[in-house]
Amino acid sequence: MPMGHTATAEAGSGGLTATEHRLANGLRVVLSEDHLTPVAAVCLWYDVGSRHEVKGRTGLAHLFEHLMFQGSKQVQGNGHFELVQGAGGSLNGTTSFERTNYFETMPAHQLELALWLEADRMGSLLSALDDESMENQRDVVKNERRQRYDNVPYGTAFEKLTALSYPEGHPYHHTPIGSMADLDAATLEDARNFFRTYYAPNNAVLSVVGDIDPEETLAWVEKYFGSIPSHDGKQPPRDGSLPDVIGKELREVVEEDVPARALMAAYRLPEDGTRACDAADLALTVLGSGESSRLYNRLVRRDRTAVAAGFGLLRLAGAPSLGWLDVKTSGDVEVPVIEAAVDEELARFAEEGPTEEEMERAQAQLEREWLDRLATVAGRADELCRYAVLFGDPQLALTAVGRVLDVTAEEVKAAAAARLRPDNRAVLVYEPVADTADAADTAGPEATDEDEEEAAK
Repeated sequence: MPMGHTATAEAGSGGLTATEHRLANGLRVVLSEDHLTPVAAVCLWYDVGSRHEVKGRTGLAHLFEHLMFQGSKQVQGNGHFELVQGAGGSLNGTTSFERTNYFETMPAHQLELALWLEADRMGSLLSALDDESMENQRDVVKNERRQRYDNVPYGTAFEKLTALSYPEGHPYHHTPIGSMADLDAATLEDARNFFRTYYAPNNAVLSVVGDIDPEETLAWVEKYFGSIPSHDGKQPPRDGSLPDVIGKELREVVEEDVPARALMAAYRLPEDGTRACDAADLALTVLGSGESSRLYNRLVRRDRTAVAAGFGLLRLAGAPSLGWLDVKTSGDVEVPVIEAAVDEELARFAEEGPTEEEMERAQAQLEREWLDRLATVAGRADELCRYAVLFGDPQLALTAVGRVLDVTAEEVKAAAAARLRPDNRAVLVYEPVADTADAADTAGPEATDEDEEEAAK
């Protein structure tokens, strides 16, 4: 039976608890009971993302996410979707730089089905992986790239800024979507080797949250996952560390058929899981999150030089995080006008720091976002997996807000002064090549999860 068991209800967790277990094959299991509604969420994180890929085979992690929905030994074709949705549940999967995850939310009495389905594809996908499914999903991913990156306004901005921010050869230099050439080059044997290396129980964390009986749930986990063998062939990801500051501004001008001129920039910020990263998050929240932020008030409301202005944080654990600035200009306003105003606001913030009211508002906003994530069984399951995979301790998910609320205004000011500088950013300037009638109305940097994750279809 499973080995190891801990429980906690630390201050700041809002009374939420989680128990941890480990199967003999290395699978980590996290359970969190919540009988408020008769639903249960299953979340499975594999410790593999685009940072584990090698040159010439980018996009393989995301491609394989799609292959995981193409059938396994006991479930043919699209059967995983059909069984979950037929039972009243929902499901999907995403890939990022640092992990791949799969998740279902089910009526509580259908929990066993979700566990069996996840175990079946973890243990038997290779028996169903063939040339037909490989070609089918290769085409799906290539079309996804066209629809989300290549054929939409500003669609390649994230890819371009990532490539500028992380040098050639760095594990985060490329985004999870991969290149068309590498997607074409991937072979069936590449996919099989990828599965053998990374889709093993000792490279995964399974969380189950909701209206569950922990003993019964653990028995099901042991029944379905316990016989899957572990695999010891995984190599650790390449070192993603970089100097705190880039040292110079990196700039690229992009001439495309876009609705408006745009200024986008990525600032190198501290790694996720650190107090310094929380301080940077608060700084960006004050500066560019929502219509009460400094940049929105300055550029959109006061100067009326922009139609959208945002500043958000892409948290990364294995490399410097990115502060993502996104400003769309108004009318015929030139980008240098916008850039001068942005630099002025950043310099003022680095000199003065946030006001007491701004700190209170920013901390309340991050607290609300944390509560929103933990309020649903699916969100809580995802957070428990995240902290287990990236930081080794799922319990940290239940107390994360306390660490944000403990950051001081002086720390926020220091973070801005140290990192939000012209010599620590990669810049994209978009210049339209054709006139269009409509102003830009795209998601701001707060939507970094959508930029980073490629949803399965």
